[in-house]
Amino acid sequence: MVKVQGLTTMAAQREWFEKDYYAVLGVSKDRQLSKTSQRHIGDLARQYHPDANAGQRSSRRDEFKDISAAYDVVRRRKETSRV
Repeated sequence: MVKVQGLTTMAAQREWFEKDYYAVLGVSKDRQLSKTSQRHIGDLARQYHPDANAGQRSSRRDEFKDISAAYDVVRRRKETSRV
């Protein structure tokens, strides 16, 4: 098996599948990504951006990556459900 950042590929895929990305972003699964929720996600991204938190750069970087990945997954799910 291939290692991906300390996890095997299967474990990384399982984590991706089981993770609640909506909870990471603090938005409801039932609602579309409205302007309000997109603004909220932007506020989260700015709050946890590593450049804005020089003293806590490493811990904030991980949180920022989680927020960014969660937004990508939720956005793609919404786009594919519209098709």
